[in-house]
Amino acid sequence: MAASLAPSTILSSATATKSVQALLTVATKTHVSAAHEPNKHPFPGSAAGLAATALAAATILTTAPPSLADSPPSTYHLYYGTAASAANYGGYGGNASKKDSAEYVYDVPDGWKERLVSKVEKGTNGTDSEFYNPKKRTEKEYLTFLAGFRQLAPKDTVLNNLALSDVELQDLIAGANNISSEEKKDENGQLYYVYEIDGTGAHSLISVTCAQNKLYAHFVNAPSPEWNRDQETLRHIHESFKTVGSY
Repeated sequence: MAASLAPSTILSSATATKSVQALLTVATKTHVSAAHEPNKHPFPGSAAGLAATALAAATILTTAPPSLADSPPSTYHLYYGTAASAANYGGYGGNASKKDSAEYVYDVPDGWKERLVSKVEKGTNGTDSEFYNPKKRTEKEYLTFLAGFRQLAPKDTVLNNLALSDVELQDLIAGANNISSEEKKDENGQLYYVYEIDGTGAHSLISVTCAQNKLYAHFVNAPSPEWNRDQETLRHIHESFKTVGSY
């Protein structure tokens, strides 16, 4: 059975190389000697066998381990949003029974932080919830809602109307390299508008739907470097948005 070595006993690259050279020298001498005795062959415990073992060990010791890049989170937790009006808003942090009164849900990457939305902000632009990556606060997801909408208007009209109360979205659209939009229906037949905006220095995914006489818009935004790094995670949370009753 092979014995495990403590870190202090592992040879450095330089020491391992010298050891291999020494053993190879011995092996060469042994080979010359064996040439005069053709019936003798190296065996695992011979100098030649030890040289081969040392060479393999040196290869292992001198091979750098692969670098591990920062990977996006692979686990999420489900957020329950209530879409309560500003008049019924229970202060910072919302109420304690969100699951029971939830109107929508979406996934949040573990480790992301919640930004508490003020009553004033909720009343002015309809922001109901927001989470962000603490390593880069502009990498975030948030949801806004507007009451009094029974169905969706044409796709271009909806996007332009959303931008009226969102300065960041206005700037992103104005400097966009490409804007794509499509219609999707879930398994229950509920219609969603899906937008993808490739802007100058930033990327945005938006999902919009109507339910319960309200319009819900879920945003996933990230600067270009974070988008390139975390695209799989960002697309996941974008696709996780659903209104209650449709999941």
